[in-house]
Amino acid sequence: MTKICGDAENFATSALRGFASLYRDIVQPVRGGVLRSQPGAKGKVALVVGGGSGHFPAFNGYVGTGFADAAVAGDVFASPSTQAILRIARQANLGGGVILGYGNYAGDVLNFSIAAERLRAEGIDARMIATTDDIASAPAEEASRRRGTAGDVPVFKITGAAAEAGLSLDEVEAVGQRANERTRSFGVAFDGCTLPGETEKLFHVPHGRVALGLGVHGEQGIDEQNLMRPEALAAILCERLLKEAPPKAGSRITALLNGLGGTKYEELFVLWEAIIPYLENAGYTLVAPIAGEYITSLDMAGCSLTITWLDEELERFWCAPVDSAAFRRNAVTRVQDHALSVLTDAPAVYMKSLTDAGRDGGRCVASIMVKLSHALTEAEAELGQIDAHAGDGDHGQGMARGAAASAKAALAAVEAGAGPATVLAAAADAWADRAGGTSGALWGAGLFAFSTAFDDSAVPDAQSLSTGLRRAMEKITALGKAKPGDKTLMDALVPLVERFEQGLRQGENVSKAWNEAAKASTTAAEATKDLLPRLGRARTHGERSKGYPDAGAISMALSARVVGEALASLSVK
Repeated sequence: MTKICGDAENFATSALRGFASLYRDIVQPVRGGVLRSQPGAKGKVALVVGGGSGHFPAFNGYVGTGFADAAVAGDVFASPSTQAILRIARQANLGGGVILGYGNYAGDVLNFSIAAERLRAEGIDARMIATTDDIASAPAEEASRRRGTAGDVPVFKITGAAAEAGLSLDEVEAVGQRANERTRSFGVAFDGCTLPGETEKLFHVPHGRVALGLGVHGEQGIDEQNLMRPEALAAILCERLLKEAPPKAGSRITALLNGLGGTKYEELFVLWEAIIPYLENAGYTLVAPIAGEYITSLDMAGCSLTITWLDEELERFWCAPVDSAAFRRNAVTRVQDHALSVLTDAPAVYMKSLTDAGRDGGRCVASIMVKLSHALTEAEAELGQIDAHAGDGDHGQGMARGAAASAKAALAAVEAGAGPATVLAAAADAWADRAGGTSGALWGAGLFAFSTAFDDSAVPDAQSLSTGLRRAMEKITALGKAKPGDKTLMDALVPLVERFEQGLRQGENVSKAWNEAAKASTTAAEATKDLLPRLGRARTHGERSKGYPDAGAISMALSARVVGEALASLSVK
């Protein structure tokens, strides 16, 4: 478990501040991440990498000359928000365009994709490289579904060196994509990890056993074997990777033996001694291999092996000088001191409603968001336990954080006299920004779509609620691509929308229609225990998740019940 924790909710933020203070010669702190202290040349392509915290040195440790220009840090095991990615990418932009680098996880894909779209709309050419190196997460014929693990290091190092060399945006993107296509990883775990503030591990590996094919967000492996000697473990790692060598890839490779947080460097060195002869006997020439902790999973005991098949250009960029906190080769030693104060966003300005009815409507919306925050905070532990069966156990934390931030933003908007549309839009952005991850992005986008049905000069009524609820569902469907039966929040959201609309058509008042819809949503959410997940991180767990409901569906149904109770007390017509 994490023994030096402080306030668990602020663990990632505190760690980020400490890191930036230690490496002030390399990085400059900004809200939600870091920038290079010494920016690259004007017109250079900027590489912005990011993902959840809990993986240090990924991703902040990769920022520096010859590597990344900036890193965006989400909460532990959670994608950074779209807003954080946008803020930092804008600051990192040097005029040559931006490449956003991240692992192929649902939350990261969603938030970075939205950010790229927003950047392009602002006139900043943004491209994306999602690493897909983990061979355990999907078969070779579905390589695009694979998740990114320690392959982040060679892929982003090579991409960053290409950008440092002055290549154009098209050229840097092509180099990075080729590096990703020629990179494979496979990992093992000896025990699970523990989220900050928690006492129980997300999973346990039985004594004397090793789990094969683990992920780096606390996901369990796909198989188990008895603990083995280093030579046998090296053979498993190498055999599985070499079977997936790219066509006509050549014999020159680099390799990364990565520790996951709870495995000592000496253990890695012992294993590396067994790996070297295996690769050399297979006819490969090793080019500047590395071993150490490069992408961890908090205190997980385990390791992974990554191989990148090099061509002449990829080898040149892999061997190019780099100076970052976590990776230095022929490092630049010049130190530049600077103030550590983090630039804060300008205070939000909310448009005041011109009518009493509008301001009353804003207060109604804010009161619901406050009730929702209280309910999700109380349910945080329960939702986390449910999520641990088919995810990484962080759903309760994400929902509680998002709801608390949205309530705070809603109250601030009400204080400024805002109407319901403005209040809910402010709450939506705050939710997405604070919650992060897949659910944060989906809830933020859904609530924002809901807000577009409101009129800032009027109290919400049955029609605006119905329209807003459907718009929210349509937006979440468009972004998440899920449908009922996929074991996601959609299993609870679709019945909520359909039963509410049905009740209104049958002449029921708002309160009755919503509460009956909430009952339908709850029944559907509980029924997800009989489903197998088809999308997202839980998909890789398959049968292990059967018998347990989906945490996203349960939190959606809970939220529906809370809103129903609030509507009854507010007497919305």
